Amino acid sequence: MQHAQVTGSITLVSAASARAALPGTVTLAAVNGAVERIVPPLAAELAPVRVNAVSPGIIDTPWWSFLPEDQRQAQFAAAAQGLPANRIGRPDDVAQAIRYLVHATFVTGTILPVDGGATVS
Repeated sequence: MQHAQVTGSITLVSAASARAALPGTVTLAAVNGAVERIVPPLAAELAPVRVNAVSPGIIDTPWWSFLPEDQRQAQFAAAAQGLPANRIGRPDDVAQAIRYLVHATFVTGTILPVDGGATVS
């Protein structure tokens, strides 16, 4: 990143698994936790370049294609019921958050949850 000659903003993508304790997700938790932990020191080291991250929750993407359609929809419906947003995220939700961080010139060192309120429910 230091040699990429970025002049404005770097936005990383993590995932809610960084802060969850779900069986079978230890590798995802470790990788995403590492991404989130490097954001503040990178923001300090690379200043004035701003460094932030978005941390999506459950987003309806092809990543979930390993599940049969009926199981995927049942899992999404169950998860949505437990969220204040009462729905599963869409790729555009993540894109809008990234767009915000790229243009928010007074935001740096931040991890922005894009999880429908999972972090507060």
